[in-house]
Amino acid sequence: MTGHLYINDFLYFVVRDDESRGKGALICCSGVNLERFALLTRGRHGLGPSPAMRGLQIVRLGVNALAISKGATPKTLRGSDCAGIAPTKDSWYTELLLIENATDTFPDEIIRYSVARLIESIFKACRLELHLPDKLPEPNELQKIIEMQISKYAI
Repeated sequence: MTGHLYINDFLYFVVRDDESRGKGALICCSGVNLERFALLTRGRHGLGPSPAMRGLQIVRLGVNALAISKGATPKTLRGSDCAGIAPTKDSWYTELLLIENATDTFPDEIIRYSVARLIESIFKACRLELHLPDKLPEPNELQKIIEMQISKYAI
């Protein structure tokens, strides 16, 4: 798979060009591993969807706003454009988004924004503090950070 990738056992964000939908068209695939995050979130939030699921929904809304602010057009998609990305057989919640008229630098911006916002949202919902470094950690480094938090806070 080509494109901009950020994948570990907890989450993924993949942004790739889709020339079939026109110049500047991007397919944005994202997912959170509900089972792995449940080790951290179980018992730490009220009724309603999992903080991981809700966090990914919040990220999608933020990416929509970010795209609009850059003169691009976000559109929700349905379909199998993102099939097979999840790195494990666990239960994943996924989102699929099309962005039209995107700039060449926008995919990297989407990845940085999405990963940081998702982690912030999940930990905030669980009333836990986690400060990521200013520079986004590599996917395997972030996985280790999350695993350390799970070992520290798992109920």
